[in-house]
Amino acid sequence: MRLLLIRHAESVGNAERRLQGQGDFPLSERGAVQAARLARRLKSLERPVALFSSPLTRTRQTAEIVGAAAGLSVQLLPEVREYDFGEVSGLTWAQIAEQYPDLIAAVRSRTPEYPHYPGEEGREEFRRRVCDAVWGLTSTCGEDDRIALVTHAGPIVVTCLQVLGLPYQRPAPFAVENCSVTTVEFAAGGAALISTNDTCHLQ
Repeated sequence: MRLLLIRHAESVGNAERRLQGQGDFPLSERGAVQAARLARRLKSLERPVALFSSPLTRTRQTAEIVGAAAGLSVQLLPEVREYDFGEVSGLTWAQIAEQYPDLIAAVRSRTPEYPHYPGEEGREEFRRRVCDAVWGLTSTCGEDDRIALVTHAGPIVVTCLQVLGLPYQRPAPFAVENCSVTTVEFAAGGAALISTNDTCHLQ
């Protein structure tokens, strides 16, 4: 199975420099253009046979634009929604700096451990729910199928780290930009990372 991990197109939250987490924001105008370009690419090149999405608005809207072009219905997969950052979810980084200065200092530190966000989900719980859902797709899809999954930066990072056998810590060894495509190949009980952060369709 070839899995296309797609980060949602730019959202209003991205444009406003918010730590979105599970805060629900729609696509920005720029994001809608990005999603349309992604849809053209997937329709003409990758041609997935199934389309899954996180239920949050920014991912669902991206997936719906892709699905309309490719003739695919969007199947929601709640387990691949973004990390829950607790009390700071949806705040701008300026608001977080004002209200939680110690948290910002921890974010800016060079330690490999992730900072503690008040009321957060928990990193191991997040890793487990995302990876269980992603690997679960291999049991429901054919080994030669090409599947698209529209999700968020966090789930893409933990999936890639799991594939590479790397610990879940900072900093991630790759970028995950809005509307990028990261490709993972599953075969014979194993997985390989084929490409990361492909944004050629946005140029």
